Amino acid sequence: MIKRILAMVHARNLEFVRDRSSLGWSLLLPVLLVFGLAFIFSDEDKALYKVAVMAPGLTQNAAPDPTLHPVLSLGHIQFYGVEDQDAIVAKVARHQVDMLLDLRPEQMHYWINHDSATGYMMQQLLVGSGGPVVSEKTVTGKQIRYVDWVVPGVLGMNIMFACLFGVGYVIVRYRKSGYLKRVSATPMSSMEFLMAQMFSRLFIVLVTTSMVYIGTNFFMGFTMEGSYLALFLVLITGTFALLSLGLLVASRVTSEELAGGLLNMLTWPMMLVSGVWFSMEGAHPWLQKLADLSPLTHMIGAARSIMLDGASIVQVSHHLIILLVMGMVFMTLGARLFKWSDS
Repeated sequence: MIKRILAMVHARNLEFVRDRSSLGWSLLLPVLLVFGLAFIFSDEDKALYKVAVMAPGLTQNAAPDPTLHPVLSLGHIQFYGVEDQDAIVAKVARHQVDMLLDLRPEQMHYWINHDSATGYMMQQLLVGSGGPVVSEKTVTGKQIRYVDWVVPGVLGMNIMFACLFGVGYVIVRYRKSGYLKRVSATPMSSMEFLMAQMFSRLFIVLVTTSMVYIGTNFFMGFTMEGSYLALFLVLITGTFALLSLGLLVASRVTSEELAGGLLNMLTWPMMLVSGVWFSMEGAHPWLQKLADLSPLTHMIGAARSIMLDGASIVQVSHHLIILLVMGMVFMTLGARLFKWSDS
């Protein structure tokens, strides 16, 4: 018996080693994840306060010129440029930003929420720094619970895994087992097969996600300022885009190990930079541009805007359009590259 077990272990080890693609991903993926996590989270000079700044010529997320005001030269404070005043004032009210500092010559105001401890400390630093006089404007509002902010990200992450692994990985297994080869003998085209897989998984994801949201909302009472219809539309378009991406990955891959590596290579970066656990506001501009390439970013961003800001379908339409375009592109490429067998 021991000889038979050892013979099977040896055979499986040889199978894995000879599959160069699987071996390569097993070695490469952890290295990339370690370096990626170290790069994103190894900020030794982590800011204690977060201050949005409006100034002449200052673009979105750019660092302001310290000569504009002495407070801008203080350390351990994240100063970043913004352009939409109303949106940031709302974040100050919800304690998501400690202060909005408007240094435009015709304005010279700052907004704080006196109920925010960090906002109060930031006000004292501003007043004590000297420089041009900046008049105070106050806003009021309850602090958004972290659970209210994070729930769209958690649900979006769950949808991402359900879509990519629930479709992409399954199709690769179908191909490896010969199931797809038998289906190819029927009149069904590749597009029809992929659409059937998509509609099946879309139904499952919509039902399970709705059940999870309704069940947890019953006990926790999530903040919901917008329309449930708009939120459901975001759920459909985001799921469509992620399903299409999973189908594209599975269109030609024949190894389950390689499929797992590729899918992990997609899911981990999306989970880190798409705003699942923390806001990307104020992050490096190129990191934000990278995040915009992820369908998960647009789905979570639209859902948060609806739930926390009361945004309408029109106001999140740019996210929906991007998701639809991504889904159509991924779906078309997946159908064109799709192959039935592993030969």
